[in-house]
Amino acid sequence: MDKPAHANRLIHETSPYLLQHARNPVDWYPWGAEALERARREDKPILVSIGYSACHWCHVMEHESFEDEEVARVMNELFVCIKVDREERPDLDKIYQTAHQILAQRPGGWPLNMFLTPGDQMPFFGGTYFPKTPKHGMPAFTDLLRHVAEVYAKKRDAIQEQNNSLRDIFGRLQPPGPAPGVHAGPEVLEQAHTELQRQFDTRHGGFGAAPKFPHPTSLELCLHRWARSRHNGAEDQDALHMARHTLAAMAHGGIYDQIGGGFCRYSVDERWEIPHFEKMLYDNAQLLVLYADAWLATGASLFRRIATETAEWVMREMQAPAGGYYSALDADSEGHEGKFYVWTADEIRSLLTPDEWDLVERRFGLRGTPNFEGQWHLNVSADAAAIAGQMLHPESDVGAQLESARQKLFAAREQRVRPGRDEKILTSWNGLMIQAMAHAGRALRRPDFIASAGRAMDFLHAQLWRDQRLLATHKDGKSHLNAYLDDHVFLIAGALELLQASFRRADLDFAIALADNVLEHFEDESHGGFYFTGDDHEKLVYRPKPVSDDAIPSGNGIAARALGQLGHLTGNLNYLHAAERTVEALYSGMRQQPSAHGALLLALEEQLAPPQTVILRGAPAAMQPWQAVAGRLYHPHRLVLAIPGDVAGLPGILAERTTRNGVTAYICTGHTCSAPVTDLAEFEAALS
Repeated sequence: MDKPAHANRLIHETSPYLLQHARNPVDWYPWGAEALERARREDKPILVSIGYSACHWCHVMEHESFEDEEVARVMNELFVCIKVDREERPDLDKIYQTAHQILAQRPGGWPLNMFLTPGDQMPFFGGTYFPKTPKHGMPAFTDLLRHVAEVYAKKRDAIQEQNNSLRDIFGRLQPPGPAPGVHAGPEVLEQAHTELQRQFDTRHGGFGAAPKFPHPTSLELCLHRWARSRHNGAEDQDALHMARHTLAAMAHGGIYDQIGGGFCRYSVDERWEIPHFEKMLYDNAQLLVLYADAWLATGASLFRRIATETAEWVMREMQAPAGGYYSALDADSEGHEGKFYVWTADEIRSLLTPDEWDLVERRFGLRGTPNFEGQWHLNVSADAAAIAGQMLHPESDVGAQLESARQKLFAAREQRVRPGRDEKILTSWNGLMIQAMAHAGRALRRPDFIASAGRAMDFLHAQLWRDQRLLATHKDGKSHLNAYLDDHVFLIAGALELLQASFRRADLDFAIALADNVLEHFEDESHGGFYFTGDDHEKLVYRPKPVSDDAIPSGNGIAARALGQLGHLTGNLNYLHAAERTVEALYSGMRQQPSAHGALLLALEEQLAPPQTVILRGAPAAMQPWQAVAGRLYHPHRLVLAIPGDVAGLPGILAERTTRNGVTAYICTGHTCSAPVTDLAEFEAALS
């Protein structure tokens, strides 16, 4: 196929990020055989540049350097240039971020620009953002390019020696497997809690300093600890406070979109006031689960509202007509970060009645110096109750007027130029959001949220499941790339949540097929745990085994928890043993810094105290009161499936759970089950 004029090879890709660079004068290739073979044939070093579509500094570097004819001429002359979307190729991103951290002795980020040897794709130099002209102590990008090419030409032996050392380090990065005589125990959960207490910002909530990220698994650990202590009769109010204070602070801050719902990626300050404005599907999925859980745990209406608004934003702005969920909204619009979201006080005043303006000015503290580049980014300064107290108005009236004002501001904002939307559909992130929407639908009693999750699951099953293998990404009618560990296990977790919200046999069968694939293609049968890539994946310089959480939870942590739950549900011991081996194999790493391994700790909890599995059988309408009883309070280690009585041929021990005289409940904790229950009052007593 001929390339259109002034277009490079990226013009034939589906990734929005790659397509953003398709008309650069740089002779970009996608990662693949054509580029790698050319580099080997011409003995040219490779420049691999990794980013994503919502990345602000990726856009800056493109505008400064990759759109510049002179910079492109130097790049094309000296290197084979490869562009990578980190969201489509997280395997490459994990490898080269790790390499950058080893070589530079500091964390990486995006854009990531790494220089590789052509024969084996080993990285020998790299960095993140490089300026076009000298600044901040960094050389001009073209000077750097010439220097790196000269080093490659003249210092091959030194590069080879460094590459050999890097290979050795990669080998040592793999978890060593279970230590003899050391078994996973509750002490690591105590260590994690102590670390979180030390990291906790008592004033603003959250963990650590600016830039401040939500750390969802840390908050989930806090809620779980509180629930466990409540069950044991001595509530850990400190654990609940850390979660509640953080979630409330984020809900009132600028990291949350006060007009349209949904969360931005992180806050540049410790107060949650000014965010980095991109909105990512994976952040919102994890936070949606947390706010729904916080509503169940505390009954605070704030958390119910935030969960509801976030789920409604997902359905309104992030779900494709065919069912899948899109990936991200850009930080920028019209070339400026945050422009879509910020206001002048005069603009707000012009859109509202005088009474509404008075309330909005108080709510968002719109006095004094604006907080973002001469304009206001909205943060809640006073809640409706406080404003009602100040003005001696009924709180219900204040709330109604504030909602009227919000709708007017939302309608006005809808007329603006919108941020770009990355419309690729990633299997892993969709798994997270399916889990979140199904969970929120159950907790908030919103059937439309559950239906949204079901549509997404149906889309993935139809479009990304081919010949009993899963694919990683879909856009413009094309599904491609081998799926990774995260794709499989996040989707299993999503299926388990969706099965609890609305039982569909196809979802159970899909979860089992995915679990079987994980065991067959991803498990390290020698040492335990799971690799990020399958055994038939493209051979790369390193096969990572993700252990700690980053912006998304560790695939090994989700694998251990989801396989454990599926094993208890079906009685499949292969799943249970794989889950146990994973935690045992990775336990030594968990002990070194427990709080960085939240997903694995959540899996460990369910191995130390196995989850309660409740199977209801009967007519769907008759089972609804039983489901309501089981889901009334916050019980993070309880699975409840309501399976219609006429469903036959169920797998494993589910086949034994049959209907007896109306609704029948089977309550099991781990491998221990009580006698079937057919009376609702008796069921409620058994659960309590």
